[in-house]
Amino acid sequence: MKAVVFEGQSHIPGLPYTELISRWEPLKKIQQVEEVQIIDSSQHPGKTQRDLIGDADIAMGLWITDHYFDEDFLQSHPNLKYASTSSHGFGRIDNELTQRHGLTITNTIYGDVTISQYAMALLLEICTHISRHSDYVKFEYLNDLSPEKSYERLFFPPLELYGKTMGIVGLGNIGYWTAKMAEGFGMKVIAYDPFVHTGEKYAFIEQVSFDELLSRSDVISLHCPYTEQNRDLINEQSIAKMKDGVILINTARGGLVDEQALYQALMSRKIYAAGLDVLKEESPVRRIPLMDCPYCIITGHIAWLTKEARLRAIDLQIQNLQNYLEGHPTSVINR
Repeated sequence: MKAVVFEGQSHIPGLPYTELISRWEPLKKIQQVEEVQIIDSSQHPGKTQRDLIGDADIAMGLWITDHYFDEDFLQSHPNLKYASTSSHGFGRIDNELTQRHGLTITNTIYGDVTISQYAMALLLEICTHISRHSDYVKFEYLNDLSPEKSYERLFFPPLELYGKTMGIVGLGNIGYWTAKMAEGFGMKVIAYDPFVHTGEKYAFIEQVSFDELLSRSDVISLHCPYTEQNRDLINEQSIAKMKDGVILINTARGGLVDEQALYQALMSRKIYAAGLDVLKEESPVRRIPLMDCPYCIITGHIAWLTKEARLRAIDLQIQNLQNYLEGHPTSVINR
């Protein structure tokens, strides 16, 4: 079997591309895999991953957008039997079509703890504004001639998380780990997911309806997939059902949020603050109102970018392929 692997540059200081490539070495030791081709898509301008798969039986490291696997693509790639995305998220897939062509597709749950940690970091920055207060001590305090000068000067009122209610939307791996971290801060955790999660590990989480989560939460953190049903899940109507002064965190997908409605809610202070690692348009080519909102933190879809998670993504993709070849596939997303 021939495997094509799409592996781009790491974008992480201290993680050279050579280390990423070497992490794929165990793939070459799988008995059924006779040939491995590693491709950096950025070195092939004008061509997409779909153009570069060729006659491979296995394609790994895909960025699966909506309807990536359509009839024309599958007919022109008859050898392809296994495909994996290196990410948690993926676009819409025609399960019946891909199954009919004998294609198994998997995702990679590599960054649950990493992305959860980042969600909490956004929340803590909103609650404490540590970076602003550090800048004051380092660069402003000694030259501060204002009447407000104080070594203990507060530019924003700090917020305490203890005893407040964290609402988790989407109780998959990332949502679960965010819930655990919130519990560690002494927060009460409630969650909404279309599927009720059972078992002792979920005992500390109260699972509620979406509307109840909106009305009870002091903090709402989004960890659900972006689907047609979830498009603009946070909109004018859902915001109206929230507590006044709620905090919104989104490390999932930008399409979950109506950005204009969020901007208006922030400026009216219906929503106290928002921490976003994702936007509708990535990479943005124009300014949007949220970029000028003083109550909104925006970072560039980097919650997943730790060295540990980047390497774990490769390890898990190889393990998922091994499981598929052994007849017990894991993380299948086109069932």
